Amino acid sequence: MAQRRKTAFQISYVTITYRSVMMGAMAVLSIAAIVTYFAFPDFANRIVLSAQSSVERMLTKLGVGGLTNGVPLRDPGPQQAHFTNIDGTVRVKKASSNAWVTADYSLALDRNDVVQTSAEGIAKVAFTDGTSYTIKPDSLIVIQENSLNAAQQTKVAVQVTTGTVDLATQTLGHGSRSQVTVEGAVATLNSDTSAEVVNDPRKDQHEVLVKKGSAEVNRGVQTLNLAEYEKVNFGSDDQQMVKTKEIRPPFLISPHDKDTYQVDPKTKEVTLTWGPVDGVRAYRVQLSKSKFFSGSLLLDQKNWPNLEMNVKGLDPGLYYWQVFSVGDDGKQSIASPANSFNVVPRGADVASIPLELDAFSQHGHLIEINGHTEPGARVMVNGQEAVVNSDGSFHHFTNPLPTGDSYITITAQNQKGGVNTRREKVTIQ
Repeated sequence: MAQRRKTAFQISYVTITYRSVMMGAMAVLSIAAIVTYFAFPDFANRIVLSAQSSVERMLTKLGVGGLTNGVPLRDPGPQQAHFTNIDGTVRVKKASSNAWVTADYSLALDRNDVVQTSAEGIAKVAFTDGTSYTIKPDSLIVIQENSLNAAQQTKVAVQVTTGTVDLATQTLGHGSRSQVTVEGAVATLNSDTSAEVVNDPRKDQHEVLVKKGSAEVNRGVQTLNLAEYEKVNFGSDDQQMVKTKEIRPPFLISPHDKDTYQVDPKTKEVTLTWGPVDGVRAYRVQLSKSKFFSGSLLLDQKNWPNLEMNVKGLDPGLYYWQVFSVGDDGKQSIASPANSFNVVPRGADVASIPLELDAFSQHGHLIEINGHTEPGARVMVNGQEAVVNSDGSFHHFTNPLPTGDSYITITAQNQKGGVNTRREKVTIQ
């Protein structure tokens, strides 16, 4: 009998693991990333930085990370600036309004906002990158830019329309930029740089002076680099900027800033001393009851040849002094930073005065301080003067504080020399 043949078929297969699939996919993605990087490097860098920021922000929410160089990540986009000092009449015109409003510490500043100080007004504004602007009396500025991108790079730009500003940058991150514009010239400031910018349209006087650090100034096709105490000046119709080397103002030695000076009740004499400056033949010394050195000066001594001056007949109260250097050609430096001192009779009672503090409020890296002291007293916060109302209540915003633990020292002082100091610890996370 014929044997029945069985029909059959066989299936052959290969086992593929998830691990193999993942490794293959990663290899394909790696090759694609390498090709993209070399073909489109700028695009690739943006993708990498954006992804890095997104991951770090996610880690921050989970509480396991999120620090870039020790600084907490912030959401990218437009940022707000804040007043840290307001004295006298200061007004703000918001970009979204045509009306002027009185500046106060709760009023945040945005892009295209305008800040104006009166002839007896001064304000200090702190930006996201740590740059601070002190807006002198009779000045107007426009906030052109204050933003942060996904790579945590900051961009701050301010236009000085009229008047004078002092500005100072902190350490700027890689790719960050801090700029000030005056009459078509754009000054780009490097890290840890301080400068004075003047825009006087009536005199057609436009200047950028670097007091510390360095900057680059561009106007039209001209570019000039500035080091310490170098200045550019130009007219509105003249495209050529002129760079000059300026003499330094002297360093004030005594009385120290915020000192209480006990004087002989008969002579009421105070000795002012300052350090020498190379290439200087004389000094100009000014004394005033006004921090703006406005109105009638108590003393305006020009071409003083010595490094000290005895001033007699000073009644108890608060005084401000500053000194200019005068070169061999008669050219004068900018004023030194002004020191203030409080005169009290020798032997006067210097008992403690009240100093009460409310709970601190944190606004990012700024600390808002409110409290109460004796009416007429002065209050200093980490060496800066707080705004004290007629009833003794006071208010102050600190400069941006670093991440971690910091100490804030608050000192109240009256005209009789009474002092009270509090030192409080704060933690910035």
